[in-house]
Amino acid sequence: MDGDPRYADFVAERGDALLRYGYVLAGNPHDAADLAQEALLRLRGAWPRLRAKESPESYVRTTMARLHLSSRRLRRRELLAWDLPEGTHEDALPRGDERSLWLALADLPRKQRAVLVLRYYEQLSDAEIAAVLGISRGTVRSQASRALDKLRARVPADGAPFGNPHLGGSAR
Repeated sequence: MDGDPRYADFVAERGDALLRYGYVLAGNPHDAADLAQEALLRLRGAWPRLRAKESPESYVRTTMARLHLSSRRLRRRELLAWDLPEGTHEDALPRGDERSLWLALADLPRKQRAVLVLRYYEQLSDAEIAAVLGISRGTVRSQASRALDKLRARVPADGAPFGNPHLGGSAR
């Protein structure tokens, strides 16, 4: 296990994509980095049995989704805000409807947010989401429906991302 270049290659190749996935799940870069780091550490321990049998990326993404939902992660040390302290910052924060959408996503319960991320970001089917989160297909559908209802109530339909018929809330 020590010094396996395939593990290092995997982390180098897929690390940025895993951070983006973590950001969509968690809603902020700090928790995203924590999710990716913890999942990659667990992958390191499982690497000898996973590299030949399964997709390491699938293992890491499933681990990240489950970590995001775990009770340990519910005890957050701090509450991060969109508004930055005084000083300079290079990245532009979302404005208008996009900001409203991110704020609405941040207010969703963890399970609802995870279901939406897995459905629309990862493009998984309800059966695949159920397997990743360890819940039933019916729970996936009800969580998605409730989450989309909450988002529609908070984000205006005209010009907002949820005007997209693909995100219309019909179960797959």
